[in-house]
Amino acid sequence: MMYEGTNISVNLDADGIAELCFSASGSVNKFDRETLEQFDAATQAISANGAVKGVLVYSDKPAFIVGADITEFTDMFAMPEAEVLAWVKASTDIFDRFEDLHVPTIAAVTGFALGGGCEMALACDLRIADTTARLGLPEVKLGIMPGFGGTVRLPRIVGADNALTWMTTGVDRKAEKALHEGAVDAVVAPEHLITSAKTMLLSAITGKLDWQKRRAAKLAPLNLGQNEAIMGFNTAKGMVFAKAGKHYPAPHMMVNTVEAASGLGRSEAMALENKGFVQLTKTDAAKAQIGIFLADQMVKAKGKKQAKSATKDVSQNAVLGAGIMGGGIAYQGAVKGIPTIMKDIAAAALDLGLSTAAGILESGMKRGRVNAKKMASTLNNITPTLDYSAIQHADLVIEAVVENPKVKGIVLAETEQHVADDAIITSNTSTISIDLLADSLQKPERFCGMHFFNPVHKMPLVEIIRGAKTTEETIAAVVATTLRMGKTPIVVNDCPGFFVNRVLFPYFAGFSKLVLDGADFVTVDKIMEKEFGWPMGPAFLLDVVGIDTADHAAGVMADGFPERMQKVTNDPVTLMYQANRLGQKNGVGFYDHGKDKRGRPSKTPAPVAIDMIAQHAATKTEFSHEEVIARLMIPMANESIRCLEEGIIASPAEADMALLFGTGFPPFRGGIFRYIDTMGLANFVELADKYAHLGAIYQVTDGVREMAAAGKSYFTA
Repeated sequence: MMYEGTNISVNLDADGIAELCFSASGSVNKFDRETLEQFDAATQAISANGAVKGVLVYSDKPAFIVGADITEFTDMFAMPEAEVLAWVKASTDIFDRFEDLHVPTIAAVTGFALGGGCEMALACDLRIADTTARLGLPEVKLGIMPGFGGTVRLPRIVGADNALTWMTTGVDRKAEKALHEGAVDAVVAPEHLITSAKTMLLSAITGKLDWQKRRAAKLAPLNLGQNEAIMGFNTAKGMVFAKAGKHYPAPHMMVNTVEAASGLGRSEAMALENKGFVQLTKTDAAKAQIGIFLADQMVKAKGKKQAKSATKDVSQNAVLGAGIMGGGIAYQGAVKGIPTIMKDIAAAALDLGLSTAAGILESGMKRGRVNAKKMASTLNNITPTLDYSAIQHADLVIEAVVENPKVKGIVLAETEQHVADDAIITSNTSTISIDLLADSLQKPERFCGMHFFNPVHKMPLVEIIRGAKTTEETIAAVVATTLRMGKTPIVVNDCPGFFVNRVLFPYFAGFSKLVLDGADFVTVDKIMEKEFGWPMGPAFLLDVVGIDTADHAAGVMADGFPERMQKVTNDPVTLMYQANRLGQKNGVGFYDHGKDKRGRPSKTPAPVAIDMIAQHAATKTEFSHEEVIARLMIPMANESIRCLEEGIIASPAEADMALLFGTGFPPFRGGIFRYIDTMGLANFVELADKYAHLGAIYQVTDGVREMAAAGKSYFTA
């Protein structure tokens, strides 16, 4: 054995090939600090051994290397800029030393080679992949850019245009596509990977393959003409701005770095990468996006742990209510292989539910994501019925009828009479208290909320609501089923609106108050979309949700929290509802909705809505961007804090993921608690106090005031 560490070993075979194996003790290989140190030690051991004729890099796991250890990033990136720069330069020096070995090198890639794993392969002279391989540089999703030489090596291997597409989108490549683009030199079956890699390496050792020429190209400036460079980089900048906008600095930094480094050799180009990488680590976007990744990992791990404790196996679902929502829920179970009974009291509703599922599948077929076999199997998994007897064997029932507590109560009581004693019953209510609905059942311990978001097939979140009498066995089984349905479960405790809607309606109330104080709703939408980063401004979102749905839910919230959420007098939402302006569902709301020339949904500010609001609002007033954002986001932040303090949501991380997955909260802000932390609790309290006169939704809790005074934050407290 030439070198042996806990994560890397090097063995010299009879042909003089040094077999450098990544073999971490965990389930995957990743570049943490310890592995980087061992990689350098292994490289030096190879360099010092005159018997080595070539180097084969491979993994003893199903995946090559999944990237850097992101759990180390938070502490590392908090170091002073000079220290972060020293660390990243030392790291890239390790990869450079490996690239400079006096013998040819090859990477044998299986499974994922992402981030640092992909950069490891790029540092080799040759790359061979098996058919399971996927290569990519996804750092942009963390708000940073490749830091182990990816911005330098990839453009010199696949060309600047291809490289920038890889890096600015973060999308990985299957083996065949990577071969087509020149990132790998061959693709073979998994069982032939190592022998084929050695054969290719021996060809380089014997001079049949010119590995020196390949290496020289990676060390030299990019081979670009002046006009080609100008056109290519300007096009890339335009495409990145159109997609990423101004809130995501990482893709812009990548383009600028590759452009600036295009005329430089490796060492000068690497210095630019080091500098750009460090600058990105200090941005709020990077902190937020890394925070999202870590929160997502925590939520997934918690869900898997809860699912493992499930004692009931769910082999058949039943959905009660076959409208658009019910059809979407039925589709989601069916497409994941769960046979689903879809029941309604009207044949027309069943037709709508089936057409909803079929429409989703047809759209997938047009995009090439669904084949005829998948469509047939999914639809065959849905059994429509008008008869309660059809649900007698269901293991889990999802009630998705109209959002009315009396109607839901009747349906739930009837359901309990037709299912097995151990069947789980859930309600897809969006606002109604689970404990209130549980009063309709004889066995409330097997009942909980299962709140899907519309459109079901696109929205990742399912809020699972624990009632006062819900057992943990019930929660575990519902979490397990939610995961099987391909959704992210977040368990919350019961209250009107639960978590997502409870914090969303103060945001809407802040919007209504602002509009009545003279703000133009179109301007407010633009500010919240362009400046804050929401996918939709509040007026447009209300139109999409449905004005009738929003007005009804506001009434539920007012009953649940009368001290804070009483309906706003002359609320523009209520005005729209009274005028039967229901939003997208009937084509008129704050906006008039239609289709453009290409048949895509369009919207124009509705003069009728503007005139209607003007009759009840103050004189039109211009508000600064900062004030618009503050008046909408402070109420959401305050209510989120109350939910955390009351135990409705278990952690800031789960709250952030719930809003990210349930409402489209801007990822570059990291979620509501990351947003508060980024602002600083003392600054948040000061800002909220400025608007405290506007009402209870602007008034901070004693708890956050105490945290601010103590200098604490939500992710370090």
